[in-house]
Amino acid sequence: MAERSFALEVQDLRIGAGETFRGEGILAITKALLQSGVGYVAGYQGAPISHLMDVLSDAQDLLAELDVHFESSASEATAAATLAASVMYPIRGAVTWKSTAGTNVASDALSNLSSGGVKGGALIIIGEDYGEGSSIMQERSYAFAMKSQMWLLDPRPSLPCIVDMVEKGFELSEASSTPVMLQVRIRSCHLHGTFVARDNRRPTMTLDEATRSPRRDLSRIVLPPAAYVQEAEKLEQRWPAAVQYIREHRLNEFFDQPDADVGLILLGGLYNNTLRALMRLGLADLYGKTDIPLYVMNVAYPVIDDEVVEFCRGKKSVLVIEEGQPDYIEQAIGRILHRARIDCTLHGKDMLPMGGEYTVGVLTDGLRNLFVADAPDLLDGTARATNQPPITCTPQIAALKDSVPARPAGFCTGCPERPIFAAMKLVEKELGPHHIASDIGCHLFSILPPFNLGATTMGYGLAPASASAFSGDSRRKGRERKRTIAVMGDGGFWHNGLTSGIGNAVFNKNDDVTIIVDNYYSAATGGQDIPSSRSTPASRSTHHPISRAIKGVGVKWLREIDHTYDVGRMREVLNEALTTRESGPKVIVASSECMLNRQRREKPLKRKALKDGKRVVTQRFGVDEDVCTGDHECIRLSGCPSLSVKPSGDPLKEDPVASIDQSCVACGNCGEVADAAVLCPSFYRADAVVNAARSERWKHRIRSALIASVQRWREARRPVFS
Repeated sequence: MAERSFALEVQDLRIGAGETFRGEGILAITKALLQSGVGYVAGYQGAPISHLMDVLSDAQDLLAELDVHFESSASEATAAATLAASVMYPIRGAVTWKSTAGTNVASDALSNLSSGGVKGGALIIIGEDYGEGSSIMQERSYAFAMKSQMWLLDPRPSLPCIVDMVEKGFELSEASSTPVMLQVRIRSCHLHGTFVARDNRRPTMTLDEATRSPRRDLSRIVLPPAAYVQEAEKLEQRWPAAVQYIREHRLNEFFDQPDADVGLILLGGLYNNTLRALMRLGLADLYGKTDIPLYVMNVAYPVIDDEVVEFCRGKKSVLVIEEGQPDYIEQAIGRILHRARIDCTLHGKDMLPMGGEYTVGVLTDGLRNLFVADAPDLLDGTARATNQPPITCTPQIAALKDSVPARPAGFCTGCPERPIFAAMKLVEKELGPHHIASDIGCHLFSILPPFNLGATTMGYGLAPASASAFSGDSRRKGRERKRTIAVMGDGGFWHNGLTSGIGNAVFNKNDDVTIIVDNYYSAATGGQDIPSSRSTPASRSTHHPISRAIKGVGVKWLREIDHTYDVGRMREVLNEALTTRESGPKVIVASSECMLNRQRREKPLKRKALKDGKRVVTQRFGVDEDVCTGDHECIRLSGCPSLSVKPSGDPLKEDPVASIDQSCVACGNCGEVADAAVLCPSFYRADAVVNAARSERWKHRIRSALIASVQRWREARRPVFS
């Protein structure tokens, strides 16, 4: 079950030549793949391209009509390996994943693919997750493209340009026998616009036709001595062919002003922010007309020497706009200008920050620095003014730091993973702290307040492996040690954790504890199905229990908890795992459905039931203010966004009491935590019934009357102090 459905939007993928396509960047990429005659698509979900996988999944009927094979891969390495279908056959294939983390996983397959080369066009669509909106380490794809000699496209954020780069990307791949990477940033994936569509194309050769006529070419298999020939082929044949195609088809764009003394060389993905910065300085308009010459590199790698020389000749200075370090492009352009003996001052990181995302504000400051130094006549008095301090430096905003607490990222309201870490905190009080290895996924939020659990995170599904170094001492006789704890999600388990984590622990006779958080989906990437999901999608096989796979690799000590909200049970099992004298790896599978996906599944059903006049019960939890003592242990062990505090209203109670707001989803975690820590009777559950039966309404009137009479009797006998 994905985060959202594209069932309606995918109908627009059927429009033909001459019609105007309107939609999101992700949909435009999908339409471009179909217009290019792609034969197969595979990938692994992750921001910012999760929706591309969701669109393809919802477009299964259209893909079947065109004989296009699509699959949601087990990992990025699996997806990359499918491009083998383009090595021997003239079949166009595309894969997609989140970079750079996904590219690291897929690196083995990509290295072999780029060495042997391809016959059909091979396109790798990279969700470039760099900058302020990123959720991973700050790295870029450029280094990998250089290392493996794969061409890297970075299209200008405009739907016509993105679509054109997808189509030209396949052609470039076939012209140079080289796989091509197409990186799309967060803003490119989700921008909206229009472009003139073309007809969808069936593959020139389908996968079925290829299997009926198998082909084999030893020169494309990565095995000595062919591997040594392939390295020379990259430099002597493929690179010149790529440069010739890029130059002839003008994949890079020139926005020129012949008389200007300064110019900007920028990656395509940075075009919109650069244009906006120029607008702030009064040097561009809303429609892209600019007073400054621009050389927009929609092809980030390779750099085309002739185009750089052509652009820089006759200019006083040029600024290279390239995010992050190292400054690969700036170095390459400096080499080109030196060899061509072009007398032009090259600026880059001397005017712009060494690292970090180049937002409009950052670019405005950098461009102002350039123009003040080399072209002061371009700026009027306002634009020439000194840099304005950021709004966060104003006294009013700065004062908020003293009164508004920091808001760390956290679990969603009702998240079934929250009680798991509450139980871990309770066990920590009894047994002391343990080394905890965290993993990629929602459960990584446990390292932040209020839980503060977790010391490392090394990769998706790698938590048990990262804890295995601490297992060596368990095999030394006479030495006592504490067991380590590894926390891994069900998505990470199927991605990498089964072999590198659980299988490795069995093989090396590790004696530590692994908790597998099973929330039925690959939740952190948007709620996609995985092998252990409880749903029944038509195109995938699910309902494969994690416990069966764990037993299959040899784990003997295994416990399953099918309701993570039972904090007491969770605490007992974890305590047993950490104290048992039984040797070997201990695995706990803790299962409850992701609350976000549960809400997405149940809310439409409730709306329909209400519309049909059927009985609907909505549960809510509350706190009895008269009973609550203001201990707040429930908050310290829960951290639920719906759980807060408010004044008690009782002059004899100085401490605020707990309070539950309307965002509560009635998971019951706050009451369970309070009960597991200290018996707390202040929590109650209320059932709101809509479209109640006649007998229920009659009972409600009787109960309300009795309660009202008791309340009046109690109020009359309440002591009054003057």
